[in-house]
Amino acid sequence: MRAAPQFPPLFEGLALSGAADPFAKAQTQAIMGCDAGLVVYNLAADQLRAAIVFAPEVSLNEAMPVLISCAIGFQNALGALAPPEVAVHLEWPGGILVNGARCGQLRVAASTEDANAMPDWIVVGLELPLIPANADTPGDTPDQTALYEEGCVDIPPEDLLSAWVRHTLVWVNRMEEDGLKPLNNEWRGLAHNLGEDVSWTIGDTSETGTFVGTDEHFGAMLRSDEDTRLLPLTTLLEGNT
Repeated sequence: MRAAPQFPPLFEGLALSGAADPFAKAQTQAIMGCDAGLVVYNLAADQLRAAIVFAPEVSLNEAMPVLISCAIGFQNALGALAPPEVAVHLEWPGGILVNGARCGQLRVAASTEDANAMPDWIVVGLELPLIPANADTPGDTPDQTALYEEGCVDIPPEDLLSAWVRHTLVWVNRMEEDGLKPLNNEWRGLAHNLGEDVSWTIGDTSETGTFVGTDEHFGAMLRSDEDTRLLPLTTLLEGNT
C-alpha cells in the first residue's frame, strides 16, 4: 500500500483514484469554497497528477506568478531527490524538461480572467508521467520522456509530491515577503530557450518569436523582426470547470 504524502501545516490532502482529474477536482472544490492549501492528487503507477488551491489577496495580474513559484518549487523538489546528473528546466508556458526532453507540465486556472480583479482562487496543476505511454516504441517521440526513464525510478511519487508542496510554499512565502526579484533570479537560471527562438502552442494559438525575457509580472516577451510583444501569464489560464 502506498504511503500518504506529508504536507506542511495548513495544507490538506485529498486523494483521488482511477481516471479522476485533480486539476478539475481542485477547481470544483475551490468553486464550492474550500480553504486555500487544498492539495488534490492522484498517484497512479504511470503518472503523478496533483493540484494546489491558492486564495490570493491581490489582483490576478499580481497573483499569477504563483505559477512560477510552483514551477520552481517542482524543479527544486526533483533536484533534491533525483541523482545529481538529472537536469530539470522549465518552459514559460508550463512545460517541464528533464535532461532536455519534455516530461510533464504545469497548468493554471482562476476564478476570473480579469487581470485587475482579485480572484477568489487560483489552481495550479502538475502532470508528470512516470512511465512513458509508448514504452514499446520510445523512438517515436524522442523529445518526450518520463521520470523513470531518466534515472529517477527510486523516487516514490508521494515523496516527490510532498517535496513539491514544501518547496512551492518556500517560494510563495519569498514572493510575498521579498517581491518578485528572488523568484526572477532563480527562474532565469532554469528557463528553457531564454534568448532563443521558440514555438509555443498555448491553447489553440501558436506563438513564435525570440524569447527575450519577461516583464515585472513574468509575462513573456517575444521578439519578431523589429517588434516585441508581451504575453501576460494570464494567457496561460485554462477555462473554468
